[in-house]
Amino acid sequence: AQIIVVDVPGVFEVAESKPFERAMVSCAWGASADADVVGMMLDARRGLDDENKAIIARVKQMQKPAILILNKIDLVAKEVLLTLAMQASELHPFEKIFMISALKGDGVDDVMTYLASRMPAGPWLFPEDQLTDISERLLASEITREVLFMRLNQELPYALHVETESWEEYDNGSVKISQVIVVERDGHKGIILGKNGATLKAIGEQSRKQIETLWGRRAHLKLFVKVREHWKNDPDAYHYMGLDKRK
Repeated sequence: AQIIVVDVPGVFEVAESKPFERAMVSCAWGASADADVVGMMLDARRGLDDENKAIIARVKQMQKPAILILNKIDLVAKEVLLTLAMQASELHPFEKIFMISALKGDGVDDVMTYLASRMPAGPWLFPEDQLTDISERLLASEITREVLFMRLNQELPYALHVETESWEEYDNGSVKISQVIVVERDGHKGIILGKNGATLKAIGEQSRKQIETLWGRRAHLKLFVKVREHWKNDPDAYHYMGLDKRK
């Protein structure tokens, strides 16, 4: 079976005054509505807080096949997991509840086997060797953005995005990539740069290693930080990230 996994932006409560965040949430629900099976990933450490309960209620309204995936089970006691699964079942009759550790790979095969069994019959939509339908430039941007969020999420939640400005191939198989990290304020730029540029250097090194691992070749990555005060109102930024500013 060919399983097309649509990894949507996070779903969270957002104020009317934040159009960028609203566009992300709208994109997530729109993609979920088109899916054959909806999988809700829940951090088992976080449990069922009010926000997660609201998401389950929304999933229930969709009236589509849905599964619950409890992640990070290696960090939570078994008794807590069983209670969490029972509480979730009371909120919505999920077809299946899976317990996994994405970090260690435990339980992941069970999820994939189940999803394969639920795929509708029909021709494959993508070639067998194609892993993603997004461009190399965008994928490289997403890798760097993920590294930034992992390191700076507490300081800069959703206050930045990354654009790949140039992608140059060399005869020896290596690639030279130039990316711009766009932020809203000078203070944000300082956070990313760090003392004597140490933070930016570490981010670039981690991103480069992930890019090299993914493409299996040597990469040269250059990162720049630019301040654009109103980038969240720029239609081009929304288009680059596959979001619809009208929402």
